[in-house]
Amino acid sequence: MQSVSKLNILHLIGFKSKEYFRLLKFRLSLTVVFSAGMGYILGGGKSIDWSSLGIFALGGMFLTGSSNILNQVYEKETDKLMDRTKGRPVPAGSVSVPEAIFLAFALAALSIFLFNEFFNTKTAILGFASLLLYAFAYTPLKTKTPLAVFVGAIPGALPPMIGWVAVTDKFSWEPGILFAIQFFWQLPHYWAIAWVLHDDYQKAGIRLLPNAGGRTSETAFQIMIYTLFLIPLGFMPYFLGMTGITSAIITLIAGILFLAQTFYLMKECTKKAALLIMFGSFLYLPIVQIAFVLDKV
Repeated sequence: MQSVSKLNILHLIGFKSKEYFRLLKFRLSLTVVFSAGMGYILGGGKSIDWSSLGIFALGGMFLTGSSNILNQVYEKETDKLMDRTKGRPVPAGSVSVPEAIFLAFALAALSIFLFNEFFNTKTAILGFASLLLYAFAYTPLKTKTPLAVFVGAIPGALPPMIGWVAVTDKFSWEPGILFAIQFFWQLPHYWAIAWVLHDDYQKAGIRLLPNAGGRTSETAFQIMIYTLFLIPLGFMPYFLGMTGITSAIITLIAGILFLAQTFYLMKECTKKAALLIMFGSFLYLPIVQIAFVLDKV
């Protein structure tokens, strides 16, 4: 009987650990940390302390995980209404709200401690601000106004800036440009997702598409306009001396291809065309950021 009890306990621990891990949205968190790491490497110039970068990435993972958990706690009722999200740990009941909140605050505290202790106060403040904006501004606005996408794009664009500030301890035009590129990238990215998931979002009253009509040519036109900003912004790191001409050319090509996908959406106004933009956006940002890092001056 005792061995059976131990097996049950081990099974419970394993199950809970798996559910806690699911709360972190690890793949999403990893993309955010990757972006922050690119900013860190760019800000570090020719010499990078890889152990410090590892600590920074750990703090970033904790912070992003905390934001994701708080988002799921707030949205537990709306998540129950959507096919894509009803199986998440909180709406499914495999993790209680108090458990999730405790884990979120513990991770946030660890992240802010690491940022402040190993880097600088500016990094800790930026990290905390991104958490507040994402969990307590963007999340509740999603069911109230399409402007939520613009609000959410702010914390979403902060990671490369946080990375730069962590290694340099200063604000300047360079992290501002990295922020701007990621800010404008997020608009077509999230609108494409909202287009693809529009039917599911409507079940939960989530309003993210910029036009009241939803999947319309006007919405597609707006997606194109904001994608267009990425082309001049992609050249700015070269003009500021952050990177060389090679990455500027790569960024120009990536921007043109990304923009071409929005023209296709304007022509077709279909879910398939929006899906192409969504996947295109997943490729655009890492390609551009890797090009910047490999071509840094």
